[in-house]
Amino acid sequence: MPERTVDHQMLTYSIPCLFGLEGLVGDELRRLGLSEVHVDNGRVLCRGEISDLPRLNINLRCGERVLLQLGAFPARSFEALFEGVRALPWEDFIPRDGQFPVKGYCLDSQLHSVPDCQKIVKKAAARRLGQAYGLETLPEAGAKYQIQFAIHRDQCALYLDTSGAGLHKRGYRAVGVEAPLRETLAAAMVLLARFRGKDPFRDPFCGSGTIPIEAALVAKNRAPGLDRSFDAQKWACVPGQCWLDAADEAMDKEFDGKYDIWGGDIDPKAVRIARENAAKAGVEDIVRFDRADMQQLRCEGPYGQIVTNPPYGERLLEKEEAEGLYRAFGQVYRQVPPQWRVLVLTSHPEFERFFGRKADKKRKLYNGMLKCDLYQFSR
Repeated sequence: MPERTVDHQMLTYSIPCLFGLEGLVGDELRRLGLSEVHVDNGRVLCRGEISDLPRLNINLRCGERVLLQLGAFPARSFEALFEGVRALPWEDFIPRDGQFPVKGYCLDSQLHSVPDCQKIVKKAAARRLGQAYGLETLPEAGAKYQIQFAIHRDQCALYLDTSGAGLHKRGYRAVGVEAPLRETLAAAMVLLARFRGKDPFRDPFCGSGTIPIEAALVAKNRAPGLDRSFDAQKWACVPGQCWLDAADEAMDKEFDGKYDIWGGDIDPKAVRIARENAAKAGVEDIVRFDRADMQQLRCEGPYGQIVTNPPYGERLLEKEEAEGLYRAFGQVYRQVPPQWRVLVLTSHPEFERFFGRKADKKRKLYNGMLKCDLYQFSR
């Protein structure tokens, strides 16, 4: 049976994201020209063509992955789940030799056993594909088409994961330091600071360099997914030319220029790793990293941004050290020129008290499962 094409079919994409970043992801989708953008809790939905699949994976800074939604239906029983899955056009996307592993979750639903639901979804998809290709047994020797299901309040949604590894894995951070900041969240912090490359940018607690590197990618308007691979690159239903066109489009939008982006850390190992990561990201020419105490922070010029994720400390001694660090940082802040914008991400619940002043804005965010607050200060 010939493979089907979905070149001109309008598709539904679901972009999961960290809680608190939905609005930023929605803005990214609109800038990319996607239609029917709908912001939901922890995800953003949109409509697009198959050619938008590579564009989304290559360009999104704040989304976690790109899921292709095949359908949604009520599923209050295993029979309803089986029939709902079997009714979906899996053969439009998965070829006769495609691997199609299944994973997912159940929440607040009559169907609550994830392993049982996995078996049902697998069996139903296999039944549909076997009938479509006239096979009793599917070889599953080709490319991977990861099926995901989400059953919430007795409603089931079915997806194909086009990304593979999460989009926060840009490919530049092979080695990190303790408590790494997710790249998608670092990019969000840069965007929330409204940094576009014109003003100085500082991170006095840079660790492995994630925030300054993401700032450099934003300044150059470099797509974060250009230097990595995605599962859907091996999919027969996505023409290879779409990937080439999406990469060319992204590279055509890059800027050249001189930028003042700096990261400092007291740990020489962290600084060395940050420099290596910047080289892997291709931005070592526009971002500087130095071994420096936070009190050596230099803020020249009337405007700029300080965007940082200082240590917060889990154990008692580390927590006390972190609190002393916040006090010292608050004293440094009083010397910062008044037009500089300062954004600080921390999970410490009493950061403002130790910093010495209330934030002008406070935003709840998550670094993975860790609940944090993003404090914004301006004078």
